Amino acid sequence: MARVLDRLGRGSYKHRWIVLVAWLLVLAAAAFGAVSSGLHLSNSFSIPGTESDRAQALVAERLGDQAAGVGSNSASQAQDAEAPSSARVVVAAPEGESFLEGTGIQDVMTAIGPVAQAEDVAGVSDPVTAQAVAPDGSVMYVDVQFTVGMEDVPAATTDVLEDAADALEADGYEVALSGGPFTAPLELAGPTEAIGLVVALVVLVVTFGSLLAAGMPILTALLGVGIGIAGVLSLSGITVISSATLTLALMLGLAVGIDYALFLLSRHRQQLADGMDPLESAGRAVGTAGSAVGFAGTTVVIALAALTVTGIPFLAAMGLAAAATVVIAVAVALTLLPAIMGFAGERLRPRGRAMRQAEHSREARNRWGAFVTTHPIITLVVSAAVLLTIAIPALSLRLGLPDAGREPEGSGDRQAFEMLAEGFGPGFNGPLVVLVDAAEDPSSLPDAVGAVVARVSELPDVAYAAPVAAPGASEGADAALVVVIPTGAPNSEETAGLVHAIRDARPDLESATGTELWVTGAAAANIDITEKLADAFPLFLLIVVGLAIVLLLVAFRSLLVPITAVLGFLLTIAAAFGATTAVFQWGWMSGIFNVDSAGPLLSFLPILLVGVLFGLAMDYQVFLVSRMREEHVHGADPVTSVRLGFAHGARVVLAAALIMISVFSSFVFSGSAQISPIAFALAIGILFDALVVRMTMIPAAMTLLGKSAWWIPAWLDRIIPNVDIEGAALERPSAPAEPVAPVAQ
Repeated sequence: MARVLDRLGRGSYKHRWIVLVAWLLVLAAAAFGAVSSGLHLSNSFSIPGTESDRAQALVAERLGDQAAGVGSNSASQAQDAEAPSSARVVVAAPEGESFLEGTGIQDVMTAIGPVAQAEDVAGVSDPVTAQAVAPDGSVMYVDVQFTVGMEDVPAATTDVLEDAADALEADGYEVALSGGPFTAPLELAGPTEAIGLVVALVVLVVTFGSLLAAGMPILTALLGVGIGIAGVLSLSGITVISSATLTLALMLGLAVGIDYALFLLSRHRQQLADGMDPLESAGRAVGTAGSAVGFAGTTVVIALAALTVTGIPFLAAMGLAAAATVVIAVAVALTLLPAIMGFAGERLRPRGRAMRQAEHSREARNRWGAFVTTHPIITLVVSAAVLLTIAIPALSLRLGLPDAGREPEGSGDRQAFEMLAEGFGPGFNGPLVVLVDAAEDPSSLPDAVGAVVARVSELPDVAYAAPVAAPGASEGADAALVVVIPTGAPNSEETAGLVHAIRDARPDLESATGTELWVTGAAAANIDITEKLADAFPLFLLIVVGLAIVLLLVAFRSLLVPITAVLGFLLTIAAAFGATTAVFQWGWMSGIFNVDSAGPLLSFLPILLVGVLFGLAMDYQVFLVSRMREEHVHGADPVTSVRLGFAHGARVVLAAALIMISVFSSFVFSGSAQISPIAFALAIGILFDALVVRMTMIPAAMTLLGKSAWWIPAWLDRIIPNVDIEGAALERPSAPAEPVAPVAQ
């Protein structure tokens, strides 16, 4: 593998113009595909096969597509970008006034009246008929149905709605426009993301001591992520792509693209500093560090692709999209970067100040490496204790999907959610829907509906239950809907308990009424998705741990190195869960991290975090330990190989970690209830894994293991493939040995 990559690096260096033009053509083709797709994104999540999903399909089949929307009272229910959409106008009466008295309702309908005549408006609801006035008269709402998707509503129509809202506010009413065209659009990149790139550039400048060298990883990463994102967008015309999928691909593409280029360029500049010819150095860098890049990228890709085993389509799509972006990042690093090295030539050779900075950094790494390897037991115990302490909040972790109450403060969806909760009660934003199916005996339907309403009303945490006239129902229908309003908020434990209580009461009700009952609605769907993901997590974690052991066994030809890597990874995951729970669920330091409201963590966060963080953690394991093995292969004793490997690899691993943390952290402050916790968990996970696990615990563990760290049974050594991750097949460059702190006797 090392020899093949060496030839690839040399070829890219020699034929740099061909390589550059080829990648630019790929970028142009991907961009054309993205534009041609229509750029349709979705913010909804569903899992085929859950009860709520089957029930929604059955409601649409028996009562029509319009009836399938019954129970979606949250003002920000995700809508298909192409299906006919709707918006909601929520109005609060002036303080001291009530819509149950005076002319308040008439005033609102007069202001909204012109909306009915606007282009592509199918209709405007009657708040009296729809019972859309709060019991205390403080709040009312009006639904506006469009004939087109949310992205196709004409600007003139939204202007009419906004003018109506302005007129009402001028009269003292509080108004919130939500849903449809008023849902905040996805912002893939903004000021905070740009800050992340600036921080990454600063880290690279400090690392390399050269602006030219620092700009190269940024340039290649941007080109790679541009191709990856455009490629994902090009698929949005034929399949559903969520905004979270695109953002994850963007975060990972930037982070690994910069990191992989950093590893290769660091090796190249080190060899140039030792006097090697630029062409030979480019090939050698790709053959040695490039082997580690390829293997590390493979671990990330396999971990992300393993998300498909969960059987959850939207999670599989996220994993595959992110994996494809990582594949592109690896390919760009192994081909385009050596081509750009060819354009730079001798200008990348470190001189003067950069050499002195590298020497100072090497001395600091030697001191830390000496401390860790001199006091390995204390180091391991203290590090493990710190991570386990941080992990404690994870014991109270709760999972769910974000509702409009988690949107950024001041958004229309958030305002509407809070106004409806105040006027109608918190459960109004997450109603449950019971489908009563009397297909076998339609004449029993009225009595069955009455029995269901009576029984459900007796359950704890029910505000009220009542039959509703489904839009698609007709005279003599054999199915009906019962809407149940919980007393608790959509993501509360009380609402989850109510869903289970209704389903537990179902067998007796079905037996007594001769019907079939199904429980659905937005809140029930979120609960079903959360529980399905929780059930899939143990199997996925087992697969990832097993995968780590096998991959590291092949990479390092050792039994104990994979075990130490996996134990460290499990500590990282536990600490990342704990810190994320403390900030986003408990609300600790919420002001610092722009968390508008605390609540359950994303239901797919545990699986996603394990998949992504596993791959990135193995990156650092590979880049750091491969240098230790490289020294061991070339004859160094165990402790010296650990110290030399640490001295060579720690600076690059630290810089890579800081870059990843800066990129991920820039997404934390977006205020998005979906993206912020993912970005925070990844950033804090990288911090723990790189600094505490890989750069502290692993060198200490390798010191304690001594020669046994590299032991492998002879029979196993014969059957596993030799991937030569440390580039032993290549001639080792002659270079002066770095000064290493003396081994304590």
